[in-house]
Amino acid sequence: MKRRSLPVAAALTATAALLLTACGSGDDKSGDNDKIAGAGQGAKTPKESAPASGAPAGDKPDGVDVSLPKDMNLVFDWDKPKDKNEAAAMEDAANYLRAIYRGVDKRTAKDAAVTAYSTGDGLHYAQVQINEWIKGGWTATGTLRHYDATTRSAPNGKSVEVGFCADSGKFYGKEIKTEKILTTKPSIEDFDYFKIVMVKFPTGTDLWQASKVFVETKAAKCQ
Repeated sequence: MKRRSLPVAAALTATAALLLTACGSGDDKSGDNDKIAGAGQGAKTPKESAPASGAPAGDKPDGVDVSLPKDMNLVFDWDKPKDKNEAAAMEDAANYLRAIYRGVDKRTAKDAAVTAYSTGDGLHYAQVQINEWIKGGWTATGTLRHYDATTRSAPNGKSVEVGFCADSGKFYGKEIKTEKILTTKPSIEDFDYFKIVMVKFPTGTDLWQASKVFVETKAAKCQ
């Protein structure tokens, strides 16, 4: 199936909403206002691929179920940074993505994982993506790889920007009614670059939530 752009969401002032897999993409790039001030800790991509990460051990980080079906495989091919907050923010950025695809699988934008791992514009973004999958009558199948991750902390320590590449070349939409897999030919459209601003949940727990999402589609630097 051909990639399709979603309309620009008013809450995401710096970028167009992006359908997260081979089902959709846009050409908009995030603006300069997505930057977080402050030095950060980079997370280098390991030389060997990390194990598949459909969900963390036990499937219930922070007591929230982020498990995915066996054929929906999210791989996070990155190392955690040394900084404790940045490591926690990075892991919950991964949980945020798992939550979105769990919503796709469960056919609801109100799954507990979605509301646990997102807030504000991040919650709106997740809901838009899930609802587009639902309206299209699709679920997802295959392997979606995330890599070349970096983290950068704000001076107040309450927010962390997590940047990374995503390769959806082996991740496809699947029609729910027919179970037809909607394969696509390899192209630059398989590569996206994300920046997710994670904010610390105010209760003092280790939970971090996605508050903003910026996406550069057709990202040549991720090839």
